[in-house]
Amino acid sequence: MTNQTHTDPTRRHDFVLLFDVTDGNPNGDPDAGNLPRTDPETMQGLVTDVCLKRKVRDYVDVMRGDEERNKIYVQSGTALNAQHQRAYTALGLKSTGAKQVMSDVAAARDWMCQNFYDVRMSGAVMTTGVNAGQVRGPMQLTFARSIDAVVPLDIAITRITVTREEDMKVIVSESDGSGREGKQTEMGRKAIIPYGLYRAHGFFNPHFAQRSGANKDDLALFWQALQQMWDNDRSAARGMIACRGLYIFSHESHLGNAPADKLFERLTVERQVRSEVARNYRDYIVDIDDHDLPAGVALTRLVS
Repeated sequence: MTNQTHTDPTRRHDFVLLFDVTDGNPNGDPDAGNLPRTDPETMQGLVTDVCLKRKVRDYVDVMRGDEERNKIYVQSGTALNAQHQRAYTALGLKSTGAKQVMSDVAAARDWMCQNFYDVRMSGAVMTTGVNAGQVRGPMQLTFARSIDAVVPLDIAITRITVTREEDMKVIVSESDGSGREGKQTEMGRKAIIPYGLYRAHGFFNPHFAQRSGANKDDLALFWQALQQMWDNDRSAARGMIACRGLYIFSHESHLGNAPADKLFERLTVERQVRSEVARNYRDYIVDIDDHDLPAGVALTRLVS
């Protein structure tokens, strides 16, 4: 479509994101030795909403992070209270913690929305220590779940260097004077899945967008991030990850013109019969029923 319906912040938007992973770990589970996350009953792969939003944040930070309106609130190496204090400093207010007057909290909250992209879009609880209030973000994501079961592999790897110098020394036996050579290599582990096609759902609520100040530029940047964030987050551990589909259902009514679950049912992903084991996106058939859409609902295919 050539119109900009999908960037209208006064509309409700429900969307489907498809991405695949080849020989990589899209989201390690710290409770399972960093193996790829899986549903133990179905062995479908899982990627958390937090992981997906982290990649959006990183993309926005790289592309637009030098702009005041698009700073990132949640990032490594920065204390959250220090971020809140920036609002109080900019507004010339003094933080008094739990005794903060609500007018100051509201002003600090508005400043955070105006200056931090992820607060404006995803929301934040900013009541820790330096109280900057709470924001319920208009953009929400579900976990991503693989279409089929995945096979987590824990692969042994070696390196030709050792960590400690003393491990390389020759050890001489006191009994016969013979020597034993020190370590020459060290072993490690690498967790991957051979292939997985994942599907996630998302929702944009215009009511919360009006409160947080999210606008059409924020929406456009978010759609751009979903398409390109994988290319700015390459690592050997994650293998090859690519966006395979982004389908957005936009509603004329800010309350919505149809239930999201019914719209999502229009997109089906099935493995081709000829493929006993999926190892490529071409092993799947992706089909979307765009005929007779509910009145007031428009479909935008950004990636298909």
